[in-house]
Amino acid sequence: MLKVLLVDDEPFILQGLEILVDWKKEGFEIVGTAQDGNEALKFLKSNSVDLILADINMPIVSGLELLKKIREEEISNAFFVILSGYADFFYAQKAIKYKCTDYILKPIEKEQLLEILRKVAELEADKEEETKENRKLERAYLARNLIAVIGGKYDNVNLMCVKEQMRFSEVLRYVEIELDEEQLDEDISDEDKRAYQRKLADVCIEFLGENADHCVFDVSGKERVYDIGFVYCDYMAKESMRTERGYLGYFMSNLKRKAEIPVIMLVGKKIDDIKNIAKSYSTVCILRSCKGFRSSKEIYYYDEEIQVSNDGVILCKSEIDTLLSAIEQNEQVQIHKAVDCFFEAMQQTWGVTEDFKNLNINYLIFQLIHLAAKQDDNVNQEEVIRLISEHSFHEGLIRGSKAHVLGFAYEYADYLAQLRKNVSRGVLGNIEREIKKNYASNLTLKELSEKYYVNSAYLGQLFRKKYGCSFKDYLNQIRLDKAVSLLIHTDKKILQIAEEVGYHNLDYFVNRFISAKGCTPAKYRRQSRS
Repeated sequence: MLKVLLVDDEPFILQGLEILVDWKKEGFEIVGTAQDGNEALKFLKSNSVDLILADINMPIVSGLELLKKIREEEISNAFFVILSGYADFFYAQKAIKYKCTDYILKPIEKEQLLEILRKVAELEADKEEETKENRKLERAYLARNLIAVIGGKYDNVNLMCVKEQMRFSEVLRYVEIELDEEQLDEDISDEDKRAYQRKLADVCIEFLGENADHCVFDVSGKERVYDIGFVYCDYMAKESMRTERGYLGYFMSNLKRKAEIPVIMLVGKKIDDIKNIAKSYSTVCILRSCKGFRSSKEIYYYDEEIQVSNDGVILCKSEIDTLLSAIEQNEQVQIHKAVDCFFEAMQQTWGVTEDFKNLNINYLIFQLIHLAAKQDDNVNQEEVIRLISEHSFHEGLIRGSKAHVLGFAYEYADYLAQLRKNVSRGVLGNIEREIKKNYASNLTLKELSEKYYVNSAYLGQLFRKKYGCSFKDYLNQIRLDKAVSLLIHTDKKILQIAEEVGYHNLDYFVNRFISAKGCTPAKYRRQSRS
């Protein structure tokens, strides 16, 4: 309801205005009345209103003087309507100078007042929309500056913008909130994942409230990471009467309940100043690569998962170097022996404790990323590591176990060999022809990668680089294009067309078609023929 203040030195005029129209029905509420300008000013200094209707001719402080004072002293930005018995243009001209919304001559008629109220309601709606749009632009500008600081590529302009508009404390962490793709359906499209990411961002913003600016959409910008960045400050936990872990756990439970999307949190290293947030972000990137070798969790803490020991623990560097050499040469027998030696060395040195094992596996992963990057630094090698790790993990294995590491080493060795051969030169053309020929079959990236002897994680990366979308989305696009042709040029039933192009679930086909073309298949056919 829009709040209204009525100002007139004649009580019967005030009473008449109150009963002249159904204020509530029009979306207004009279929150105060005043019999002179001074009384109105006192009311406005402690109360906010959206509309002021004031008589022009009042003792002490007139309506025009009231308008002038509240505009010059910025007491209120409410819409202001003058009520006057004078038709002189001089008064109207002065009123307009001080942003008077309208000027009504007495006696006031019902229709005249209703017209004014509806005009004010429209102006208020426009103002709200403009305010929302401005806030959106301000948030986008702030987000760009914050992403620059998070990424470590910033200058004083970026840093000052962030510091001036946001509240920080002496203890900060970068937290990545992302879709847990392991829990998502394999058939889900990039478009659907993006929609989930948007929904996740909305829930984060709602939860954070006045700290919503600490939440940033798509910080990583990586193709296969659907993330929301969150700059955590310790005052957030203190103000909610929780510990840091209690606060993040409460945040996570809220996300799961309201977004109804599988999600994980990666909590970076603690830092002491927003200008150093890039250090915390880099630890999250490390954590993202290594979590495939850890037990599945909802929240991963860098401090726990990527510990660098201070108690004299020495890496099994000799054994790791031997394993790296075997992987680089793609010698399966040697890889098997090297993995056995690696785990035996860990057992003999400290016993295969979780921390010691993680420390060694972290070192192995970083060296493998370095090896691959030397072959092709355009590929997101951290993402390939994660995908190969997940692919080599099977039910019944323990993450980071000898069997898991062995399977991973075999696949990664094959991947490095493919990088050296530059298999991308001809294989994508073959796969494209296969898709166009057999689009109605149940094609999968895994089957095609096996047929053409290409690592599936690498093939997925190559596919995105060339076509700008995932394999699944590319296949859907081919199928839908063929469906469009059949809708236009044949009289086949929708169900028959769906089956012919590879969709065996009619509802799924219709939903995919609507998402791509903006209408149902039946409507598309009618429109094309008319």
